[in-house]
Amino acid sequence: MIFSRKRAERHAGDERSTEVLEDLQAEETASPVSGRGPYDISEAPSDVARLDLGSLHIPAIADVEVRVQADQQGVVQQVVLVHGQNALQLGVFAAPKSEGIWDEVREEIRQSLLADGAATQEVEGEYGPELRAQVRTPDGPTDLRFVGIDGPRWMVRGVFQGAAAVDPVAAGPLAVCLEGLVVDRGQEAKPVREPLPLRLPREATDESAAANPDGGRPTEQPRQV
Repeated sequence: MIFSRKRAERHAGDERSTEVLEDLQAEETASPVSGRGPYDISEAPSDVARLDLGSLHIPAIADVEVRVQADQQGVVQQVVLVHGQNALQLGVFAAPKSEGIWDEVREEIRQSLLADGAATQEVEGEYGPELRAQVRTPDGPTDLRFVGIDGPRWMVRGVFQGAAAVDPVAAGPLAVCLEGLVVDRGQEAKPVREPLPLRLPREATDESAAANPDGGRPTEQPRQV
């Protein structure tokens, strides 16, 4: 796997003893690019139409298709934005208040890619260090670009595919979606790196109910909304 979901061990006593310090430092883990998201829901602009997927609210951008894959219980497993030949896979994870986790996660991704024989390169991007890689797939070599943004108690990970993986300018509307992304972290305690919960948008669940009036569950498959 390219992303380890291994949970970092944190001592409960240490967390309590550093609570005040973490509160003072929390703002330092917000998006490093001033005036641009991803935003925490507490500071997000309200004049933008977004698709509500629970922990992620995705801007409605013309010509960008949002593909959501869910299981039979409606739990979202994957979110991919598609524009032309480019794609952006999104994930959002819990993080501590006092420090970001992208540096550590990025190194784990790099080591995993290297173990699989993929070539990797770390470059400085708009959000800080990025990881670029070329992996082998049944369709041939595929370029990937991993972007991470540390926020207050969360981290967004984006994986670009297509021309956007080697040329950030080619990301176009996908980059706009990332910049306008909103994270609803919630207040409950979560283990560091645990994926934040995502759900099907209300529009999709309404359609599912209409298509299954007998109450049966839909077959697991990628959903486009």
